[in-house]
Amino acid sequence: MAPFSTTRHFPSTPADVFASIKDGERLARWWGPNGFSNRFEVFEFQPGGRWIFTMIGPDGTAYPNESVFAHIEADRQVVIQHICPPLFELTITLEPENDGTRLDWVQAFSDPSVARAVAHIVEPANEENLDRLSAELGLDKRAG
Repeated sequence: MAPFSTTRHFPSTPADVFASIKDGERLARWWGPNGFSNRFEVFEFQPGGRWIFTMIGPDGTAYPNESVFAHIEADRQVVIQHICPPLFELTITLEPENDGTRLDWVQAFSDPSVARAVAHIVEPANEENLDRLSAELGLDKRAG
């Protein structure tokens, strides 16, 4: 199965978009689908750094997460390896484009059967995640 992939244009600089990723307080506000909140326990934004957090669903269910920042290139790319099930790698790439930034979001699951099983959740959730990023950037007050 091919990775899940989406692209979004933001009328913000790559540096502005990157700033909303590298700042743990800001990332906690927009990370995840609509209705979710986050509690970060460890946020080491550096190559090899750990990111341990709990996503809290709209119904109060807690979803523990553990990831590693595999690669960070300021204002350009962040690669996150989700090291607890379900295993996946998320690559966020920022490219300057027409008075803004093109963000490419590519999420590749280790197990194709898991990817197929969660596709109905992941595809809309990734779009909602980017809607929330847009709101964090002050571009769309309706998302969240």
